[in-house]
Amino acid sequence: MTNLKPIRILVADDDSDDRMLIGDAFEEACLKNPVHFVEDGIELLEYLKREGKYADVEGEYLPGIILLDLNMPRMDGRTALKEIRADPALRKIPIVVLTTSKSEEDILRTYDLGVNSFITKPVTFDGLVQVVQVLNQYWIEIVALPGSED
Repeated sequence: MTNLKPIRILVADDDSDDRMLIGDAFEEACLKNPVHFVEDGIELLEYLKREGKYADVEGEYLPGIILLDLNMPRMDGRTALKEIRADPALRKIPIVVLTTSKSEEDILRTYDLGVNSFITKPVTFDGLVQVVQVLNQYWIEIVALPGSED
């Protein structure tokens, strides 16, 4: 299946160092997909719903995949996940939790809320590059993703 538009990747993570490392890992893995970063669950929902400071991105298509940290201020990833899955316009977007948590409770709860995958962040940059390469291979090259209705 050929996508007419490159799959947009949206990363929600409050840690500026992690955002930088994730961006660097995408570059190191030679991914050419557009990547956008938000800092918490509120900003994530504003981006997806084109509200607040994201009202001007109206013409941009929705992301094809969301990488979601769980532990963020203002609105954590669990709450954002619940809201996204409750919204008919957003619920089909695949969400991959990418977090430092290894908690069995977090794993079970996020799957109950409808997450598509749960990945614990690697402790090394090389490990993060490997995760990005696998995410790219699976979610962008292999899986058929729902099209954007924008």
